[in-house]
Amino acid sequence: MNNLLKVALAQISPVWLDKEATLKKIESSIAEAAAQKTELIVFGEALLPGYPFWLALTEGASWDLKVNKEIHAHYVRNAIQVEAGELDAVCNLAKEHSIAIYLGIMERAKNRGGHSIYCSLVYINEQGEIKSVHRKLQPTYDERLTWAPGDGNGLQVHSLKEFTVGGLNCWENWMPLPRTALYGLGENLHIAVWPGSDHNTKDITRFIARESRSYVISVSSLMKRTDFPKATPHIEAILEKSPEVLANGGSCIAGPDGEWLVEPVLDTEGLIYHTLDFNRVYEERQNFDVVGHYSRPDVTKLTVNRERQSTVAYTD
Repeated sequence: MNNLLKVALAQISPVWLDKEATLKKIESSIAEAAAQKTELIVFGEALLPGYPFWLALTEGASWDLKVNKEIHAHYVRNAIQVEAGELDAVCNLAKEHSIAIYLGIMERAKNRGGHSIYCSLVYINEQGEIKSVHRKLQPTYDERLTWAPGDGNGLQVHSLKEFTVGGLNCWENWMPLPRTALYGLGENLHIAVWPGSDHNTKDITRFIARESRSYVISVSSLMKRTDFPKATPHIEAILEKSPEVLANGGSCIAGPDGEWLVEPVLDTEGLIYHTLDFNRVYEERQNFDVVGHYSRPDVTKLTVNRERQSTVAYTD
């Protein structure tokens, strides 16, 4: 039925800062989900190749510290350049299995010179086409030491059966105006991706669902002290202050009434499945529609700049 959508939440750990090995793990998860006739699979923020946990463990804000420079260089080398075809295998799997994908990556953006990295959320449709790459608008706190701020180009939504799906990265989900930008495009299935931990997902997931009268899928990754590869630069410095658990998951789904369909799942690696019924969106929009009948555009209105930002414009 066109009003039903089977989704999979991929709560997995990366092979930390190893893009090739992490890609293999992602591809395996896609194949596993496809075997269960899944129509949309979602992976966590910065999963490919991993979240910059070292910043909080190695005096990340210290100026000109060699340990941070060398780990950062390793991070950039393992970031993804979309234009170079580094997601082609993932796109081919999407097409082969007719499955849509949201994937959190570290992007080494070619149009920004190819040296800075952006926390990006990539949407690949069921035909295997990359339809949007949303660069996180505002890195959070210590993330700013290694991630560059993004732009509004990726504030896009996509049709998937009867659903209109859009997504944001981590604490962007707390930003009312980017949420509103997606609501105004007709979003009714919101994707929120996180590096991991239920303290992030347990409140905002239900809040966004209740505010927007949409389904909200939150997907987090996992990370334990034992997941740091031994070959990581300065691994001893990282492990010296590392807790046993850095990300405990917390992936979950809330329905358009703001109630749990899947409560936050902790410390469990694997795929979490659920089937969404689009009719529930119409039912909950009956008495509240945040950009429809319960809005006053004559009083308050949002302007969104979706131009892809670049330092240089060439005319040749």
